[in-house]
Amino acid sequence: MRLAAIFLFVFLLSDLFKSQVYAAEVAKQKPNFLWLVSEDNSYFFSRLYNKQGAKMPNIEALAKDGLVFNNAFSNAPVCSTARSTLATGVYASKIALNYHRRYTESELPEGVQPIAQLLKREGYFTSNNAKNDFNFIEYKHDPVWDSSSNKASWKDRAPKQPFFHMQTFTTTHEYNLHFPATDVNNKPTKHQPDSVKLPAIYPDTKLFRYTFARYLDQHQILDKQIGQLIKQLKADGELENTFIFYFGDHGGVLPGTKGYVNDLGLHIPLVVRIPENYRELLHPSIGTLENARVNGFVNFVDFAPTLLKLAGAEANPYHDGKAFLGPDVTLKKLNQRDSSFAYADRFDEKLDMVRTLRKGNLKYVRNYMPYIPNSLFNQYRYLQAAYQEWKNLYQQQKLNPVQAAFFKAKPAEALYDISVDPFETNNLANQPNYQTQLVKLRENLNNKLKSMPDLAFYPESYLAEYAFNSPRKFGDKNRSEITQLIDIANLQLLNWQQAKPQLMKALNSNMQWRQYWALIGFTHFAEQASDQVDQINNLLAHPNPVIAARAVEFLTLATDYNPTTLIPQLIERTTDTLSALEIMNIATVLHDLEGYTFDIKAKPEWHQATKADKNQHLQGVTHYWTSNRIQYLNQSL
Repeated sequence: MRLAAIFLFVFLLSDLFKSQVYAAEVAKQKPNFLWLVSEDNSYFFSRLYNKQGAKMPNIEALAKDGLVFNNAFSNAPVCSTARSTLATGVYASKIALNYHRRYTESELPEGVQPIAQLLKREGYFTSNNAKNDFNFIEYKHDPVWDSSSNKASWKDRAPKQPFFHMQTFTTTHEYNLHFPATDVNNKPTKHQPDSVKLPAIYPDTKLFRYTFARYLDQHQILDKQIGQLIKQLKADGELENTFIFYFGDHGGVLPGTKGYVNDLGLHIPLVVRIPENYRELLHPSIGTLENARVNGFVNFVDFAPTLLKLAGAEANPYHDGKAFLGPDVTLKKLNQRDSSFAYADRFDEKLDMVRTLRKGNLKYVRNYMPYIPNSLFNQYRYLQAAYQEWKNLYQQQKLNPVQAAFFKAKPAEALYDISVDPFETNNLANQPNYQTQLVKLRENLNNKLKSMPDLAFYPESYLAEYAFNSPRKFGDKNRSEITQLIDIANLQLLNWQQAKPQLMKALNSNMQWRQYWALIGFTHFAEQASDQVDQINNLLAHPNPVIAARAVEFLTLATDYNPTTLIPQLIERTTDTLSALEIMNIATVLHDLEGYTFDIKAKPEWHQATKADKNQHLQGVTHYWTSNRIQYLNQSL
């Protein structure tokens, strides 16, 4: 009996050893992945895309052994929202990850996992050096990465273990352009400002051209840093085992790009180097290519599915994107992809709501709060001297209509032909020849938002209380109401006489979020809707101070109402930071458009951990927002 047990043990041990050897052989066959991520930079600054872009020999060398994607896009024009989409392969506004910086972090729905965790389950070692900047909760008992720090490297993996490494470079981050205007004369650049040709949206000034040239210099520094990392990869013998992806984490970073869903804010550089040892993982029409251009559209939601396919893993049913590389992805199919979806909501203390849908060269833009100018004050953005100069020139009436558009109300919807209008200056929405395309894109966007559903049709304060713990369940439960809210928001697209009865019906519904969107609709029509003053006056005492503040917003922009007394009182009535911040955003609209200033007092609870805030370190961020807003709104008192 004992001998039989020994034989059984030896057999099981042998079987276990064989399975480990087999697992190791399978792992050996998997390619490595290296993501080289440069912060805040549009495609526009690279010579691969623009003849006046920076020469980047190391990036160009990667391209010679692979692919340059002419149409690669982030789904959001700012870090945390873009990176949350990149990590999960899910549209951020679908799972409450769409606010930057986050006030508090959202739970990921069951089944949605970051790509690093999915690859870990496939035997990969995952490392990150060093920026995460996700809007979802990262649990210590189930970390996203095997290693995440400014020392993290693929070198820490087990022998022959495949790796996924993400390296972020801050060299092109926005803060590198936070220099004083005097640098124009005191700190010369390698690139010559006089040779810079600026996009038409900017004033052609010495400071703007210098800013552009200085940013090109940063790209060349970045290229050298990337070259050093590639040299290390080659020295480790892994260059031809590794798919290298170089891309920006979103567009930017000149004024009016980062934080905005225009092409300069979303269109990123993307170069993929194909390793010699793994070309067979691609369809022959792509695997044999070198130094080739791909015209098909690629979005951040597509990155996670792509890595899973290349790793030989099963597709994740929760991903919104599709793999853009793999044995079944032909070059013809890839080049037929021609759509991109993007979103912008709250970025730091600045609140707006914009959605875009691009199909081929035509880009549809839906501004849900169209009376809010893009220029609405955001403290971090205006640390750039060029931003400050742009605003000063507008106030001095020294800008042409294209340059001044940044400081004026937006159209509720816009349509641009990017092939001839890359800087989105010529709105075709009212052109008779484009009505068929306009209506089709509008319908497609509405269907997309309703089917997700897009949670951002509720204020962030409401989502923080009711949705962040379970965003998918919240979306499923409230799908019908979200559809109704979208329909009310879209009354902005009608003429006033058509919209008026439906807006009144929503206003009188006693359903607070229908009233909320009705008030925004009334504000869009402003003076046309001024005959509704008595009706909207009744909402100044609404139990929800945010809705009362939306009534104040309408009355101020449509009539001669003075908001300076009631706005601080409504802020005092709030019980959470996000509601206070939204009302302060309304105050900023009234400050920037009508010149009002407000005597607002800080509330201690804004700087303390609250029930809604599970991550106390984020309270420093909210303090930054509220302090900036109060200082700005009080500055003329």
